[in-house]
Order: sequence, then C-alpha cells, then structure tokens
Amino acid sequence: MADFTVLSLVSLLICVTQSTANELARGWNDNINWVLLEDGLKIAKDEQKPLMIVIHKSWCGACKALMPKFAESKDIESLSEKFVMVNSRDDEEPTDSQYTPDGGYIPRVLFLDPSGKVRKEFKNEDGNPSYKYYYPMVSHIADSMKRVIDAVEKGKLSTESNDEKIEL
Repeated sequence: MADFTVLSLVSLLICVTQSTANELARGWNDNINWVLLEDGLKIAKDEQKPLMIVIHKSWCGACKALMPKFAESKDIESLSEKFVMVNSRDDEEPTDSQYTPDGGYIPRVLFLDPSGKVRKEFKNEDGNPSYKYYYPMVSHIADSMKRVIDAVEKGKLSTESNDEKIEL
C-alpha cells in the first residue's frame, strides 16, 4: 500500500510538472523545459547555465510564423537542454532596457549569462543588422545557441565574465 501511495505521488508530481512546462510552451515545443523569467534567472544563477529568452506576442504574424518551425526543430530541442529556457509572451515581456538592446521589435531571442546579463554579442549573425536579435530561420537560432554553448565550454561565459573577455 505504501509503495502504491509513493508511486501515485511521484506520478502526480510528474504530471503537474509536465503540465506546467507544456502550459509555458504555448506552441513553441512541449518537449522543452520552459520556465518563467523570474524563475529562470534564479535557476541560471544556481546552476551556472546560460538563459535563452524568446520574447513574442500572441497577435504577431512574424511570431506565429516562427513558432511552428521552432517547435519542430529537433536541433533546438536538443540544444535547449544546455540552457534555462524562457518563453515570454504578451504582458510577460520584461521591461528592463537590457531586454531591448536594439529596439522593442518582436520576436526577439536573447541570451543571458548566469548572472542575468543580456549578452549582446550573441545575435543573429546572418540577420538584419538593424534587428540583431530577430531570427526568421530556426537554423540561425541553433547557430547562436551553439556559439553560446561553445563560450560556456571554453569558460568565456560565466558570472564573472565581461564583454572584454568574450572572444568570438
């Protein structure tokens, strides 16, 4: 009987956790462990992991066009395991100016170091120089994710890092 109760509680916890993650996915890939920004900043600091935030609006045509491509990308899904992933929609958009490094357009994909600082050097290298954090192609998002992971593995992205130390 005790084993059944423990098993039931574990199953319930898994369902609630998966339900919350799926709820935060909002069509951007149910298999990614999404968290809210406030929680993500704490997790990134505690686990010394970079954070990736997708800032979008439910009514935005470009956001709606990117969403299914992002959700279907196995590359992004796999790479997301090395990040704290935040899906910020509508009124959840952060208001601090660091989240609009070159404007408030949407969608924007930003990368933060474990201390919560937006790292401006991680941008869409193949994109429009006027909209550095806009990614119409998921392969370009994956490329930026790989650059962030490479910086982490080389010890160039940590709480102590600064813009001068990054050599990409």
